[in-house]
Amino acid sequence: MGRTLFDKLWDIHRVAVDDDGAAYIAVDRVFLHERTGGVALKSLLEAGRQVKAPDRVFCVMDHIVSFAAGRGRNDARSPGGETFITQTRAMAEKTGIALIDTDDPRQGIVHVIAPELGVVAPGVSIVCPDSHTCSLGAFGALAMGIGSSEAEHIMATGVMRIHKPEQLRVRIDGVLPDGVSAKDLALHLISAYGADGGKRRAIEFCGAAVSAMDPEARLTLCNLAVEFAAFTALIAPDEKIRNYLRGRPHAPSGNLLAAAEEHWAELYTDRDAVFDEEIRINADHMAPFVSWGTSPDQCAPVTGGAPDLDALGPGRVDRARQAMAYMGFAPGTRFADLPIDGAFIGSCTNGRLSDLRAAGAVLKGRTVVDGVRAVCVPGSQRVRAEAEAEGLDEIFKTAGFEWGAPGCAMCFYAGGETFAPKARVVSSTNRNFEGRQGPGVRTHLASPATVAASAVAGRIVGASSLGAAAGAA
Repeated sequence: MGRTLFDKLWDIHRVAVDDDGAAYIAVDRVFLHERTGGVALKSLLEAGRQVKAPDRVFCVMDHIVSFAAGRGRNDARSPGGETFITQTRAMAEKTGIALIDTDDPRQGIVHVIAPELGVVAPGVSIVCPDSHTCSLGAFGALAMGIGSSEAEHIMATGVMRIHKPEQLRVRIDGVLPDGVSAKDLALHLISAYGADGGKRRAIEFCGAAVSAMDPEARLTLCNLAVEFAAFTALIAPDEKIRNYLRGRPHAPSGNLLAAAEEHWAELYTDRDAVFDEEIRINADHMAPFVSWGTSPDQCAPVTGGAPDLDALGPGRVDRARQAMAYMGFAPGTRFADLPIDGAFIGSCTNGRLSDLRAAGAVLKGRTVVDGVRAVCVPGSQRVRAEAEAEGLDEIFKTAGFEWGAPGCAMCFYAGGETFAPKARVVSSTNRNFEGRQGPGVRTHLASPATVAASAVAGRIVGASSLGAAAGAA
C-alpha cells in the first residue's frame, strides 16, 4: 500500500515508539514568541535543564508587542506586557537561541516570517506554542502547534511524544472565480462541514484549485485548518515552493540545495495511498464568504446573511440563537444591511504582501466611511517594507486606514487598545469568538478585499459591489 505525504513525514521523524503506540517525533525547529517563549525558557532553566540545540530554536516578538507607529517597540498591547518582552529578551540571550527582536528587519508574525526566512521547508518538522502553526504545512512541512510545557520538553530533548492521528484528504477541483480567495474557500469548507469537521486529523489539501494557488494563498488555506479542528494541514511541495525558498536565509543553498530539492521531490502522496476520509469540493462557483456568528463555521456568502433558524439542521439552532444574540444579528438579516464600526486587515492569516495588494486594489481612489476605524498591520517588517516600496502604504493611509507596525495586533484582545464594546468589525483574521477582538466586539471574518470594500461602503459588502476600481485609468 502506498503512503501519504503525512505518512512519509511521520516516518522520517519517528525515532521510537512506546508500548501504547505513542511515537517520539524528532523536532527539527522550534519557534517561540514573547507571549510564552520567555516563560518556557525560564521554566526550563529553573528545572536545571538546557536547550539541547540552541541553533534550532528561534524566537520573535509578535503577539503582544505594540503595533502603534511612533511608540517604543518595547511597549506591549497588554497592561504589564512589557515584562514578557524584556524577559524573553533576557532568556534568549542566556540560552543562546536566535532572537528576532522588536525592531529587527526580520521581525513579524511567526507564521509569516518562518517562510520568509526559510526556517520552514519541505520535510522539516517544526513546532510553535501557537495553534496556527499548521499554516506552515503549506510548504510540505510537519508543522504542529504545541503548549508551553511541550515546548520545554522539546527544547530539552529534541523530540515530542504523540500518537499518530488519522488522515483526511480535501480535494479542491476547478478554478476559483476572480475575486474569490483562499480565505473564502477555507470559510466555505468550515461552514459546510462544521468547526469540528477535521476531527483532529492530519489534513492534506490537493486538487487543481490548490495547485493553482501561490505559496501565500496556501499558507492562508492551511492556517484556517485549525478552525476546522485539524491536527495539522499539509500541501505537497512543488516548483512554486522551491522557487519561493531559493535564496532565503535559512533555506538550503550551495551544495546542499540540489540534495534538498531532490528530497523535496519525493514528498507527495502515492497514488494508492488510503485516507481515513476524503472530501471533494468544486471551486468553480465559490463566492466571497463572511461569518455571521461567533464561530468560523457560521458563515455565508457575502451577498447573503444570517440564516433563518428553521433552515438549520438539528443541534445547530441553539448555537445560532446564542451567536446571533451576541452579534446583534437577527435571523434572515442580510450582511449589506449591517453598518460597521471597524475594519482590520492583518494577522498570520491575511497579513502578507498579496493580501495587502488585494485590499489596496479595492481602496485605491476610495475613502473609508466616516465613523469607521480602519487599521492595517503588515504581517512582517519585510511585508511592510515591500508594501511601502510599492506605495501601498500611501493607498491605505489616503483611504483612511491606520498603518501599523508588524505583529499580531488586533487579531486578538490582549487587554489594551481595541475596538469599542459592541463595535461591529469586519476582520481578515481567523477567529470570531465572543470577545476575541475585545469585550463585546462583534467580529465578522472575511478576506482582505471584502474588509476593504466594507470599510469603503460602511457596511458588509463584497468588492464586486463597488464596481470598477475608483483609481482605475
